[in-house]
Amino acid sequence: MLPLAFSSSAFAQSTQSITNPTSVLSIFLSLLLVVAIIFALAYVMRRFNVTHSSNGQLKVVASMMAGAKERIMVIEVGDEQHLVGITSQSISHLSKLENNIQSQRSSDNPGALFKQKLVSAMAGKINPSLKEDKHHG
Repeated sequence: MLPLAFSSSAFAQSTQSITNPTSVLSIFLSLLLVVAIIFALAYVMRRFNVTHSSNGQLKVVASMMAGAKERIMVIEVGDEQHLVGITSQSISHLSKLENNIQSQRSSDNPGALFKQKLVSAMAGKINPSLKEDKHHG
C-alpha cells in the first residue's frame, strides 16, 4: 500500500507544480527563449545569405551592398555575365558585361571557404550517394 500512496502524493505534487504561478512563468519564459533563438538564427541565416546556393548554371560572381536594402550583383549565366540591381521591390538588368570578371576566390573571403565546406558536408550527410558519386567520378 505504501508504493500506491507514494505515487498518488507524487502525482498531486506534479499537478500542483504545473498550476504554480512561478512554474507557469518559468515555462513561458523558456518557451519565449526558444522562440527568440529560432528568430535569431533565421535572422543570421538571412543576413549572411546561408541559403544561397549555385547549381552550376547560374552563379553570383560578385556582390556589393549599395544601400540598406539595395544590392548590385554580377551574375553568370552560362558564359555570359550580367550586372543587375536588386531592391526590395524589383530586380533590374543594368548591363551585359563585355569583359567577364573573375569570381571571388575563397582566399579573399574566409567565410566563403567555411560556407562551401559546410554545404558540402551537409550534402554528404543528407544524401550520402552524392559523396560516393564524387569519389567514384
